[in-house]
Amino acid sequence: MLTRNSENDSDRQVRARARAIHAAGGLEPALRLGSVPKLIETTLSEALVLGLLKQGVAKYFAIFGHGSTDLGNVLRVYEEEGATRTINCRNEVEMAHAATALRWQYGELSAVVTSIGPGAMQAFAGSLAAASNGVGVYHIYGDETTFGEGYNMQQVPKEEQGAFGRMTAILGGSYVLHTPEAIRDALRRGALVVNHPYRAGPFYLLLPLNTQPARLTVNLAGLPARPALAKMAPAGDAELDQAAAMIVKASKIVIKAGGGTRGHDAAVRRLAEASGAAVALSPGSTGVLPDAHPQNMHVGGSKGSISGNYAMAEAELLIAIGSRAVCQADCSGIGYKNAKAVININGDLADSLHYNNTVALTGDIGVIAERLAAKCEALNAAQNKTAWLKACAAKKAEWAAFKRQRFDCPPLPDEVWGKAVLAQPAAIKIVADFAKTIDAAKFFDAGDVQANGFQIVEDDRTGDTYTETGASYMGFAASALLASALADRPRYSIAFTGDGSFMMNPQVLIDAVEHKVRGMIVIFDNRRMAAITGLQLAQYQAEFKTNDRVAVDYRTLASAVSGVQAVFGGNDAEALRTALKAAHAHDGLAVVHVPVYAGPHELGGLGAWGQWNVGNWCADVQGAWIKQDL
Repeated sequence: MLTRNSENDSDRQVRARARAIHAAGGLEPALRLGSVPKLIETTLSEALVLGLLKQGVAKYFAIFGHGSTDLGNVLRVYEEEGATRTINCRNEVEMAHAATALRWQYGELSAVVTSIGPGAMQAFAGSLAAASNGVGVYHIYGDETTFGEGYNMQQVPKEEQGAFGRMTAILGGSYVLHTPEAIRDALRRGALVVNHPYRAGPFYLLLPLNTQPARLTVNLAGLPARPALAKMAPAGDAELDQAAAMIVKASKIVIKAGGGTRGHDAAVRRLAEASGAAVALSPGSTGVLPDAHPQNMHVGGSKGSISGNYAMAEAELLIAIGSRAVCQADCSGIGYKNAKAVININGDLADSLHYNNTVALTGDIGVIAERLAAKCEALNAAQNKTAWLKACAAKKAEWAAFKRQRFDCPPLPDEVWGKAVLAQPAAIKIVADFAKTIDAAKFFDAGDVQANGFQIVEDDRTGDTYTETGASYMGFAASALLASALADRPRYSIAFTGDGSFMMNPQVLIDAVEHKVRGMIVIFDNRRMAAITGLQLAQYQAEFKTNDRVAVDYRTLASAVSGVQAVFGGNDAEALRTALKAAHAHDGLAVVHVPVYAGPHELGGLGAWGQWNVGNWCADVQGAWIKQDL
């Protein structure tokens, strides 16, 4: 095996380019200055790094293996010269989540790098969260060699070509760089996927082991930059006038604010007030309307709330904005029992036409909502909605009283813990309130913590809560904290996670310390999969294999990692508040372990307020769906 102890001419050229790019402040400035020539001869690995730099991608989450050694060497040189940053991780799913969170929370595009085979498969699985939530991220995987000399270690052992390329193409955009000179096309396609304005997602670049070091001539000026896309909206006013007339005529209107409304807070609020509509949120859109706003009915859907589901069920006109109409959002298609027509504002053509009897307003949500609001204001469209909003306000008050009972609930005797402990709604509310006092972002993991969480949070703007309901990927919340290690302006964040979700990706304890993350993980430990236990009991009056008898001391477990501050959250509200203050005072990652109640007590949970096409409920839900005209 050959080894090199000093750089050759080619290596020195790579270093010189990296140094010049850093000095100029980017690839394009370096090209303008002439410090990097337009035409260069280099390897595919460096060409990819240069191409991503031109799109503004200078940050990498990586687990290197034999399938990525050449790319890793280029990234080493570029980091030494200050042109890129790479952080090494311990789990591919974890870093896929971290890259998703970096784009979702901070708007910063990065790339995930793995080896071939199992590592790529793990990252691919983790990318489901990005795909489900419309978050653009680059994934770069090692792949089988192109000469077909025999199986490469860890490739898919099948007598077929491009197995990973086909798998990744199903979930997002994909390109196998079988020919190094195709780098320009690959990056152009990738840029459109990861930067799509309405349905972004992961883009997978497959790098065969033998093409990474292959040399080619690259025209750096010809590599695609990040696309600058103009906002789109209907060309004329005909459809907007039709929609405004429908709003004037209707006396009961609900706006369903889907995940696509995130960041369009002002436009959604203006349209709600101009139309006199009640607003039902989706799990991922909390904060798009201030929590206390009288027209905010809170979350509606298969979990939902008293007020959100009431508004959905009673409205005669639905204004769907940025919604995919998933089961959590519209009760498997039967959430709008009295709606006769739909106005759908969405950038995606298929989503905008999901329901029948629809006026589809396709394009940028903010632009369209503002134009429609202006028309409604001119027509005084909200004037006949007073009775409707009064009825909705009564339901919101009912929901507030229902929640308050649970938030004020004293510790409940728990059979597993052998003592009284906080119920989960009360514990989550305490932590959510604490997060607001310190201006921390909140990440919610899958399961019962997530389901209670989006019913509990009281946000006044988008960007304060991230709940990964698209894929409900266990382990997302804790992994997401790692994003702050690469963020330009990191924000203190708190991961709300159950005991099961935390154990999916505990590697973040090590990576967070290694990369100096400051944040908090709160483990709500009920010693079971409480969301599924509750579903089993509701459907079949019996639980089955959703708990175990193994007690875990999470404080001791987390304390085993040097640099982690582990705190016991106690068994009552005052102890938990004290623990949160101690955790927040730590200059690094802190973990708070909170035992929580699981059982039949009515104050132990927040309940479900909609319908869902699962288990033995399917017949009823499908029967109702068949009768729906929408």
